[in-house]
Parts: sequence; structure tokens; C-alpha cells
Amino acid sequence: MTTISKQQLITDKLKVLIAKIGKKPSQDKPMRAPEMTETIEEESPEARQTRTPKAGISDYIAGELSDFKEDLSPFLPVELIAGEVPYVVGMEAETVWNAASQACATEKVNFTYSVDLANDKITYLATPSASLASAPDSWCPIVTALPGNPDFIDKQTVYIYEQDASAAALRWSEETGRVQLFIGASRTILPKVQSMDTNFVTIGRDNPYVIEWKNRQLKTEKLARGVIRTLVLSGVAISCLLLSILLFSNISLFFTQNSLDKVTRETKKASNTLIEDSYKAMQSDIITHNIRVQQLLDELYKIDGTLLKYTISKGKVSWEAFVPPAFSTTKNPKLRASIVEDKPSKDGRIRIRGTK
Repeated sequence: MTTISKQQLITDKLKVLIAKIGKKPSQDKPMRAPEMTETIEEESPEARQTRTPKAGISDYIAGELSDFKEDLSPFLPVELIAGEVPYVVGMEAETVWNAASQACATEKVNFTYSVDLANDKITYLATPSASLASAPDSWCPIVTALPGNPDFIDKQTVYIYEQDASAAALRWSEETGRVQLFIGASRTILPKVQSMDTNFVTIGRDNPYVIEWKNRQLKTEKLARGVIRTLVLSGVAISCLLLSILLFSNISLFFTQNSLDKVTRETKKASNTLIEDSYKAMQSDIITHNIRVQQLLDELYKIDGTLLKYTISKGKVSWEAFVPPAFSTTKNPKLRASIVEDKPSKDGRIRIRGTK
């Protein structure tokens, strides 16, 4: 808001008086005297609310954070429209876009809005995207006068914004209560607004409370690019993960193979040792000596003899037995032995000793 100069105030009062000459005052509302029009002092920058555009999640997902513009310039589109729609929780942008696209006869619209919770309405401004061809990175300061925004006072006040010989006036009709937007050349709009029996305020271009335009199609395309970028990055990440797993598996297999080779060598060595031991066991004289013992038993049984012992010492065999006194070592070659000079047994048998 800017301060209305004294000269401009006098000029405005004269225009109001000229416009009201011969006009009957309204009985519903007393006429406001010209001297009651108040000048509105501009607030200091520290006292005013500030707001700057912030990058959304779609900008982060699409990787276009560096392309986001925070410094927007004020611009007044010539095809600007204003309207109100019912407030539906969670459907604000969808509702405004449907209304704006029908009003502008195109789906390519830029819009902005504010929610009037007291009346359950959404007040919006919209313009065809083509009207911003010369000002792509811009915003419309008159949006700050919508209900809920910092410059809004009440619906009886007219809000004026002027730029480049063009002006826009935002007001609410006393008869219908609907929002009205007058836009055109300054020399046409300003006298018309100043002739109205109401207060009016001017919105400055250096407003620190910046509200950017919304464009549904651009946001949809940005989200699509974000999804594609996410899929590509996810594919690369998964490929790197699989490659890492494959590399880890190969390294593990290499070390496992070395361990298996060592186990194989030890197993073969143990198997060879077992085979050698088995061969040696098969090549021992145990079976031979068992057979020899059995033969001695058989022969001694025939002559009523008794085997006393069978000894193997350093590969040499010796055995002893009791035989009848009439035994003759020459008659049976399998029992070749010598008589041991010992006392005979109690039954009179003699002891013999053999070495084979």
C-alpha cells in the first residue's frame, strides 16, 4: 500500500463531488462525505508480512531445483479474471482449475487462490498462460487483496493495482456479494473506482508478500519428469546393488574355492593313508598265523595233545604243547618240535616246543 498524496486526494474528492451532483443519496447506507476519506499510511517493511516462493517436492524429484525462480517480478495480465467457487476440503486446486479453465476457455491457465473460511468460499484469480508470454517469471500483486491474504481489509473496500498505464480494481458487489474485477487502462479504471462511494486502497509493486501462480499442466509434466528420473535412478541404483552382490559372490566363491581345494587335498591325503593302512593290514601275517594255530590244534587233537602257547616275536614263531610220551616228532611233519627238558605234566605227557 502507498500513501495517497495531498494533491491526488483533493483531485479524487473533486471527482467524487462532480459524480454525485444531482444523485440522490442511498437510504440504505448514508453517503460518505469526501472529508471522511482516510489516507492509508504505508507500513514499514519490517512490520509487513513477507513471503517468498519455495521449491516444491516436484522440483526436487525432477532435479530442477536450480531452475526454480524465487525472485518474481510483478506483472498485471490484461486477461486477468476473478471468481469465487464453493470451498471443498482437499479439492481446492481441482475446483479452481475447473472454474478457471471454463472461464478462460482453455485448460492452459495460471491461477492462484485463497480460502475464505468464514463464507466457505474460494476466491481466485486466473489468466490464460499465453497472456504471460512476456513475463514468465512473474506474479500479480493484487492477489494479496484476496480474503485471508495480508492486504485484505474487508469486502467494502476497493483494491487497486496500477502498472504500465494499466490498472485493476478488485471489489465485492454490495447487491450480490460476488467478487468483481475491473481491468483496463488507468485513465478509464481509476476515475470509475474513485467515483464509487467506498474506501479504496492502492497495492504497491514492492509488496514483500509474494504469491506465485499455479499451473496444473506444468506441475503434471514436472511430476512426470520426476517419475522418469526416479525410475532411471532407481534402475541405476538396483543395477549397482546387483553388481555389488555379484562381485561379492565372486570374491566369496574365490576364497571358498581355495578352501575347498585345501579340503580336497587333505581328504585325498587321508584317503591314501587309509588305503595304505588297509593294504598293510591285508598284507599282515595274522591270517597266516590263525591258520597255523588252527592246524596245530587239529593235529594235537588227533594225538590227544594240548597247545599251551603260540608266540610271535620279531617275525619268529614259537609254540609249546603237551603231547603223550609216545609222541614222535618224526612221524608227523606238521608237529616238528623238540622235547623240552622239563618235568612232565601230572597226566604223564611231555612238553614239546616248535619254531615253525
